[in-house]
Amino acid sequence: MNGAFEIGAVSLKTQQRALETIANNIANINTPAFKRAEVQFAEIVTSNTDAVTENERVAREAATLNGGVRMATRAMMSELGELRTTGSAMDIAIEGQGFIELMGPNGENVLWRGGRLEVDRDGYLAAAGGTALRSLIAVPDDVTELTIDRDGVIRGAGNDGDQVELGQIMLVRPESETELEPLGGGLYRLADGARAIDAVPGEDGVGAIRQGVLEGSNVEMTAAMVEMLVLQRAYAASAQVIQAADQVSSITNNLKR
Repeated sequence: MNGAFEIGAVSLKTQQRALETIANNIANINTPAFKRAEVQFAEIVTSNTDAVTENERVAREAATLNGGVRMATRAMMSELGELRTTGSAMDIAIEGQGFIELMGPNGENVLWRGGRLEVDRDGYLAAAGGTALRSLIAVPDDVTELTIDRDGVIRGAGNDGDQVELGQIMLVRPESETELEPLGGGLYRLADGARAIDAVPGEDGVGAIRQGVLEGSNVEMTAAMVEMLVLQRAYAASAQVIQAADQVSSITNNLKR
């Protein structure tokens, strides 16, 4: 009977984590360039070699029954969101694959799919929230207008109307999507030991920079709600398994008295 409790508990815990993942997707449906996470389940199996003693055989049978379930989440990075024209010169999006590198709070690399730019207190271009671009593009105080080309070259125009090249936004492309770890808010970082390829926007398999455009999230509300309903039904079924096991256990204990 303990097996029923264990199976129900593992199922409840796994489905709860899956529900949290779907809820996070829905919460970020309006986050620019957010990539939804998909839940993947895998059954954990144990080896079943021949036992030498009777005690070992019993122990291995118990281990096989209690293999468990492993849940993993994978961000759907290859599915791009809808590009929406905003008309704001400080909005940028990547039309294709690739990421913009940001400088994290502790100097670590943070990957960003684009969104609203701002000038931080030190005069550098940064993502919304003040995380500076790794390329450290300084914007002079007298610049009144920014122009960003598709290859990432940024030019600034002052009061006299003359344009000056300020720098270039470079992109990086991870060798594998599975090497990305979400940080929340549409930000990611490379897993330890992962490598990324530096590229000029529009070259080497990465997308071009679009100014005045924002990429929407790739979360589909209808699909997310249906998936959440299915998980809620499965959660309720797992709870009933534990409830039934508890009732049977109570009957068994009363019989012994």
